[in-house]
Amino acid sequence: MLRCLLKAKIHMATVTESNLAYEGSITIDKELMDMVQMLPYERVMVSNMNNGERFETYVIPGKHGCREFCLNGPTARKGAAGDRIIIFSYCHVEEHETKDFKPEITRLDENNNPID
Repeated sequence: MLRCLLKAKIHMATVTESNLAYEGSITIDKELMDMVQMLPYERVMVSNMNNGERFETYVIPGKHGCREFCLNGPTARKGAAGDRIIIFSYCHVEEHETKDFKPEITRLDENNNPID
């Protein structure tokens, strides 16, 4: 049996831009993606701490080290610059792998710098 577990989380990122004119997705600093092992085009769930919105989209890598979190296309309606968000990625794991499974979690300060 496969279990769906949290694979990665970026906790309390600050949205830096909302771009309605873009075709869709969330742009994330490539350095922060690498820290939690998120891949380009990976499906993620995003939870907005400011307005309670939760939505799914996919990741587009931003410039390495830019600390960018941009809501693109229709997701731009789900938040605004300055909102704090949590980004979750999940994976399917075989039952026997669940005991030692640990997600990659990075917590960010208000400037999108890792704090742990």
